[in-house]
Amino acid sequence: MKRLFLGTMTSVAGAWLLATPMAKAQESVEVSAGADVVSSYIWRGQDLGSAAIQPSLSVAYKGLSLSAFGSYGLVDTGNTKELDFTLAYETGGLSVGVTDYFCLTKGATYALTPYFEYAAHKTAHVFEAYIGYDFGPASLTWYTNFAGADGVNKSGKRAYSSYVEATAPFTLGGLDMSVTAGAVPYATDFYATATGFAVTNVALTASKELKLSPTFTLPVTASIAANPSTSKCYFTIGVSF
Repeated sequence: MKRLFLGTMTSVAGAWLLATPMAKAQESVEVSAGADVVSSYIWRGQDLGSAAIQPSLSVAYKGLSLSAFGSYGLVDTGNTKELDFTLAYETGGLSVGVTDYFCLTKGATYALTPYFEYAAHKTAHVFEAYIGYDFGPASLTWYTNFAGADGVNKSGKRAYSSYVEATAPFTLGGLDMSVTAGAVPYATDFYATATGFAVTNVALTASKELKLSPTFTLPVTASIAANPSTSKCYFTIGVSF
């Protein structure tokens, strides 16, 4: 699921790349590829598994981007396996996009689930739309599932599960840092909360480039994230290549 890094997001690049607004509109076609290795996969306050490798690929042109994100467990074959695609557009501080998530939490089930099955009540895909605005000191983004394998509310009906997140970047002690707060605005079992409004993600993230040689640096990101609604807390770290 893409998003910001390690509990505040979807992985280091995975999360930053998917469902995250582009930082700047490109004047020419730009293609980028990379991979993150994370100590655990925490997404919007949910634990999706232990250590994982998360490749990413994107193509961007003048504010329009198409990106792909994957996540594959390195230790436990039962961990989340994922393949997501996001189509997004950014202009000024405004960003909008649609993500197709294909994310399963059991290796055996993943192997038996057809990727190209889109029929209602059968598909493993979740389709999400988002809209966000970067105000400069902070950004605010609202995400809503509109089709696919969405969760249900307390009445057992499609919840149109939503998540809203605010992130504020800053610099401290020479490190690039950010604070993130995310909440589920109404009941849905998609986010493991069926009671209504719930704060599911509060995180502090720090990033630094480690200089290993005169020509090579290794980006490292660490995050302390808590999910108040489930009384869980996580400390994660990841490196980007």
